[in-house]
Amino acid sequence: MNTTKKMAALIVAAMLSVMVFTGCTGTSSASDSASTTSASSSMQSSSMGAPPSGSSMGEPPSGSSGGPGGAPGGGTSDFEYTAATEITSADSQDGQTYASTTTDESALIVNTADDVALSNITVTKSGDSNGGDNCNFYGLNAGLLVMGGSTTTITGGTIETNANGANGIFSYGGNGGHNGGEGDGTTVNVSDVTITTTGSGSGGIMTTGGGVMNASNLTITTSGGSSAPIRTDRGGGTVNVDGGTYTSNGLGSPAIYSTADINVANATLVSNLSEGVCIEGKNSITLTDCDLTANNTKCNGHATFYDSIMIYQSMSGDADSGTSSFNMTGGTLTSKNGHIFHVTNTNAVINLDGVKLVNEDAANILLSVCADGWSGAGNVATLNATGQTLDGTILVGSDSTLTLNLTNGSTFTGAISGEIENASGETVSTEVGTVDVTLDSTSTWTLTADTYVTSFDGDAANVISNCYTLYVNGVALSGTSA
Repeated sequence: MNTTKKMAALIVAAMLSVMVFTGCTGTSSASDSASTTSASSSMQSSSMGAPPSGSSMGEPPSGSSGGPGGAPGGGTSDFEYTAATEITSADSQDGQTYASTTTDESALIVNTADDVALSNITVTKSGDSNGGDNCNFYGLNAGLLVMGGSTTTITGGTIETNANGANGIFSYGGNGGHNGGEGDGTTVNVSDVTITTTGSGSGGIMTTGGGVMNASNLTITTSGGSSAPIRTDRGGGTVNVDGGTYTSNGLGSPAIYSTADINVANATLVSNLSEGVCIEGKNSITLTDCDLTANNTKCNGHATFYDSIMIYQSMSGDADSGTSSFNMTGGTLTSKNGHIFHVTNTNAVINLDGVKLVNEDAANILLSVCADGWSGAGNVATLNATGQTLDGTILVGSDSTLTLNLTNGSTFTGAISGEIENASGETVSTEVGTVDVTLDSTSTWTLTADTYVTSFDGDAANVISNCYTLYVNGVALSGTSA
């Protein structure tokens, strides 16, 4: 049934268990009840729990806590979903227009366990939200919100939001923001749509609560703070993107922000002010044959370094702690300012295979592993290079650890140092931390300065000294090539 009247579904959180720190849990229920029913049926998520107050918004927002920026306020279990148009059963619509100018009201909500097909749609949304993280965790005030276990397919059209807290398309999987929890099956398949957002906290495609987002050939442009074109938040989910162009212009708005598993192929990704991508906690981003360009020229919140790929843990509760991973195969990564890679307060694995790395910053820092604006975990990184050309200095702070593995014809031209200053010129470290290097028989390392490492596994002849010395556990390595 297509309901065009305003829907008001008062959310009353029924706490089924108590979770330390987050104070929330969630289970899903299935119902196609009318728009006036309570959260237990209308949301198809009867026990969302209370999102913790003071938690961060996901990607680096402006503020003083949480992620690379932090969050202005937290979510609450007491709010109403309203929409100018609601779809509550199987439906197929073509060429329709959905619009809202009302605060905390979505232009369209799909709230059903059934399949829905939308084609050539026009969505416009204005009216700033007062809902804080409810916009980021649960989809309040979105242009188009899909929930309730629906598989919704969107083909063609435009979506424009001009409001704070107004994500373009939101897939909420109903797990109440429980990281690692399964979703209710909510899946959005979207292709050939143009999405433009201008407000803060307004991503292009947003996935939380165990939702699924499959996107192809989208054109997304965001201009506000904390508004990544490809964006996830608490409760995670799965995001797959193929093709398209994704551009961010705001502070704390990387092209991709991950608190989930995100796979992107054959896409153009541009960040004109912030990091190119951010990974928070035990989550991943995999890029295949993508062109990524980042020009991070302004630090946000706790962050004290400029970088293009940031991997960290904020300890805000928006992401579980564990091993973060960034994987890139083929394509080009262009870093216009700052370090290409930066790892802090987490355990990160970086896998590079045949990527063209372009560093336009004069300092030519390939990777920094060191303390930044967060605490609670170590700074630990593994860089695996396969058939990869690496160039530049690697910085490893005195309290940090790096494992560097060069295989399958990889080359590294550079040095490793522990002398680190942040973007403000403040000294972060003066001595190198723990560094373990493995060099297979097909790979080489050309030194550009004297370098000290903890251990070295490989043939010394594959280290080209270039008139410098490699020290292993304080002893000069003999047998290196000139």
